[in-house]
Amino acid sequence: MPTVEIQIRDARPADAAGLAAIHDAAWREAYFGIIPATELSRMIARRGSVWWLSAVRRGRHIAVVDFAGQIAGYASFGAGRLRGLGQGEIYELYLKPEFQGVGLGRRLFEATRERLRRRRLAGLVVWSLTENERACHFYRAMGGVPRARCSERLGGASLEKTAFVWP
Repeated sequence: MPTVEIQIRDARPADAAGLAAIHDAAWREAYFGIIPATELSRMIARRGSVWWLSAVRRGRHIAVVDFAGQIAGYASFGAGRLRGLGQGEIYELYLKPEFQGVGLGRRLFEATRERLRRRRLAGLVVWSLTENERACHFYRAMGGVPRARCSERLGGASLEKTAFVWP
């Protein structure tokens, strides 16, 4: 029986097209019906291959799930943006829809959290749109505790965000 190698690694410039494809597919799947369609399309269009290549080259912290040589998901992370919620933050964590529900998100989350620990960033926060029930369920299942809420205007709609925190 063949063995499939799954690796969590730092993003490379060669991953830019794969990152753009994941971002496109995951955002359309996660936010369709939540973020107004025109705004969602604009947000996705801004994050094409050139944007991702620039982000990787600038040294932005991006980890990828490499599934048998194919990029299946990514997480971007770094210092927390709001005091009091955690020194570390996972800004984004997305998988291609066909890779969701098989444990890769959990592996990516834990590997990203470990990267933050190694950078001595104690505590963790992740923000999620409150209407994105699947993401909120995932972060609760990973041990996150809802700690704060705020709203953001996107495309004329007011969308609530929930901050999940870990010690």
